[in-house]
Amino acid sequence: MLNPWRLSLLSRLDSLGTIRAVAQASNLSPSSVSQQLAVLEAETRTQLLERTGRRVRLTPAGLVLARRARAVLDHMETVEAELRSLGDEPVGRVRLGAFQSAVHSLAVPAVTRLAGAHPHLQVELLDLEPHESLPALRAGDADIIITTTDFVEQPLGPDVDLVPLTTDPVVLVLPPGRAGRGPADLAAYAGESWAFEKPQSYMANLATRLCRESGFEPRVVCRFSNYLLTLQHVEAGLSIALLPGLAVDPRFRVTTRELTVPVTRTITAAVRRGSPPRAAVNVVLDALRTRSA
Repeated sequence: MLNPWRLSLLSRLDSLGTIRAVAQASNLSPSSVSQQLAVLEAETRTQLLERTGRRVRLTPAGLVLARRARAVLDHMETVEAELRSLGDEPVGRVRLGAFQSAVHSLAVPAVTRLAGAHPHLQVELLDLEPHESLPALRAGDADIIITTTDFVEQPLGPDVDLVPLTTDPVVLVLPPGRAGRGPADLAAYAGESWAFEKPQSYMANLATRLCRESGFEPRVVCRFSNYLLTLQHVEAGLSIALLPGLAVDPRFRVTTRELTVPVTRTITAAVRRGSPPRAAVNVVLDALRTRSA
């Protein structure tokens, strides 16, 4: 009988691409991962990996097993949940990945509501930006993600099902007292100091593109992975920023302006296509839809 844990390592290798990445995600050493995958090859009596120097890639048989493994592991979780409850009451763990602004505006309120209504349901929240959440969903490290369909660097493929939630405008965030009138033309802020997210993140790429389309290269004076730090920096008068509307916490004394050319991101929940239906996953999706309505 195939070992589910070893199957999960193979599935992660398909999603993450390298033994080192699988080891980091699994809190193991690369040698341990390699050993377990070798045992899996022995169990299946099939060559699953093709080794070239220090690199490995999945053989055609390895690809088939890795992708079937994800469905098998999902089905096992469903069976375990059914055994814990013979009725329709959702039980068990659901791992919900969400980007920063969706955590406090969508995920936490939904989870709070579920905690009272379904005491046997455990929702584990994961802080995952769009470039992180889709690989986690595909690898089986998240059951649901809240992401955006507008992140072109990480396209959503046919292997996921989407549940539309809401839309969110991108706004210019300024220090207090700099309101101005009407929508903001970014070209007028070419000489400003800018606060950006870390490179290659969704908002960093979007803000860079919008500034360049307005005819200038932004002078970035700080990069934060936390919107609260960005808002604090702007509030102190040290920078300005482009942020999603959901990220603007009203506790900070900042001013927001819509853009002359409106930019709106579409926020959606996503689950793996083909996963067996689970009452626990469905109730979390329903709570997210209710919160977004």
